Amino acid sequence: MDLFKDFTFEAAHRLPNVPPEHKCARLHGHSFRVRVWVSGEVDPQLGWVMDYADIKAACKPLIDELDHYYLNEIPGLENPTSEHIAGWIWYRLKLVLPLLSRVEVRETCTAGCSFSGQNR
Repeated sequence: MDLFKDFTFEAAHRLPNVPPEHKCARLHGHSFRVRVWVSGEVDPQLGWVMDYADIKAACKPLIDELDHYYLNEIPGLENPTSEHIAGWIWYRLKLVLPLLSRVEVRETCTAGCSFSGQNR
């Protein structure tokens, strides 16, 4: 069974590795949306895989670290593409949320990525 919980954060960034004329080379911001997926068996007594409140508690410190910050200044996010943000969240969250199965990051309502823990 798969569960998901959505989160949002506002942040500024620029992509330092794109050509200087690329629009993403300039400082800009997004209203990021993050969807965290967990997968597991439904507990026969509780009737759920996991309490949504536990997912929220695990994610809160990471979202707080990103919300209203300049992402390029966060260690590990010097090139803060959606792909790198998803991986950054995954590797920190997996330590405290063992049932984590996927992290989705959307930087606009029509563009985003999904990461499920492949090797770097």
